[in-house]
Amino acid sequence: MLALKEKLEQSLRLLKKYEWLLDAYVLDFFLDDHWSKLPEDWQRHLANIPLERLSELLQNEDVAHEQGWPVELIELRRELQHLCISRTPRSAPENSLPCPLLDHPKLKHMFTKRVKPKKYHEIQRMAQICALSNRQTPVDFIVDFGAGVGHLARVLGYGFGIRVCCFEMQPDLNQQARDIDFKLESMAAKHLKTEDTSHFQRPEHLTQRLESDTLPERFLASIRGALGLENDNFTFGIIGLHPCGNLGPTLMRMFLGCPQAKFLNFVGCCYQKMTTRATHPRERVNGYPLSRFLNAKSCSQLSYEAREISCHATEVYQDRLRAGENEHLRIHSLRAAAERIIVQQFPDLRHCALRNVKHSPGMTFHEYFQRAVQGTRFEALDSRVLSNEQTETDLSNWQRIVSFYTLRLMMAPLVESIILHDRCLFLMENECQVRIEAIFDPRLSPRNHITMATKP
Repeated sequence: MLALKEKLEQSLRLLKKYEWLLDAYVLDFFLDDHWSKLPEDWQRHLANIPLERLSELLQNEDVAHEQGWPVELIELRRELQHLCISRTPRSAPENSLPCPLLDHPKLKHMFTKRVKPKKYHEIQRMAQICALSNRQTPVDFIVDFGAGVGHLARVLGYGFGIRVCCFEMQPDLNQQARDIDFKLESMAAKHLKTEDTSHFQRPEHLTQRLESDTLPERFLASIRGALGLENDNFTFGIIGLHPCGNLGPTLMRMFLGCPQAKFLNFVGCCYQKMTTRATHPRERVNGYPLSRFLNAKSCSQLSYEAREISCHATEVYQDRLRAGENEHLRIHSLRAAAERIIVQQFPDLRHCALRNVKHSPGMTFHEYFQRAVQGTRFEALDSRVLSNEQTETDLSNWQRIVSFYTLRLMMAPLVESIILHDRCLFLMENECQVRIEAIFDPRLSPRNHITMATKP
């Protein structure tokens, strides 16, 4: 715990030093002249290197050609390597159990139907790890929060024979989940022998929302009702695959508040949606910080901008830089140029939501703008407003914004690591054994760290 506190101390000092970078909106790049805020030697270097070399700043491994980079950038990168949790997953056999049913020629499509490759990768790995947790810390059942249509619960229930109670707040998703369960059982009856289905456990799908102020007693009562249990003499594990915002911290509090809960496995996401002490000072509990250690420090706050950048796909952007996909990299400059025009015409309307526009080769700024503002008041702007010398200058400097965005992405793992280390420390302060590690391919699933905890 002492080593973790020291790492958090160092991380917060580094964060404070570069908060001007993390707290900057990229769409304000031209409006607020973010380029001028970079140290002069950074500006000189970044203005004269091929964009492909920016990928070196985002590499997990040591850079072979550090020479030539500004000394401060080299030192910053080395500090980040030391302080940030690794994003490289270990090989699957080291920390999981395989599920043979997922490879069955007649049934595997029941687990993959309408599931995108990213989601299937997550479900497969998460199920393997949760099955191993269940073997190492045996429980009567597992509670899956934010279960959706039950893909993860289905692998656990039918693949591994683990009883699962699903919490999902949308009743239509629960009905879809039940329909898929019955179809799978019907298919299994046709293609498997009776002894091959004897381990099947149909998931229970409960329509209920878990709030940050939900009491453990109410939660336990819901479980008893869903599973037909007569008393509280049972044990369970808690799992969550990408619980959004505050739901991750809520799962942790529920885990600590229920003596029957023996293990916790969850992969968080959407850190920018968490409440914080700064944004919600009147709230009794917030999503960050959680640990007593960070709650006692005034310097522990993370801005919305910092939490938002921590959720971006660092490795995917690194690949685009390496591949020289310059057309795709220009999209941020188009949005920033549009922001300057919008604010010049409507000074009180900064940071308005525009449509997401997928960049296509040869797309002009006029085409981008018209697609982005479709359905907004900005759609009526005279097209002549879009054509001026300032806009042309902004667009010609698109490589600067790529450099600036890359620098912010370089800092992103530090923010995520602070959040994850705070969660780890919170659980350790409450007598839990905790481990955090990367389990998903970060190029498929950028939020790829699982928090695993056990308690007596």
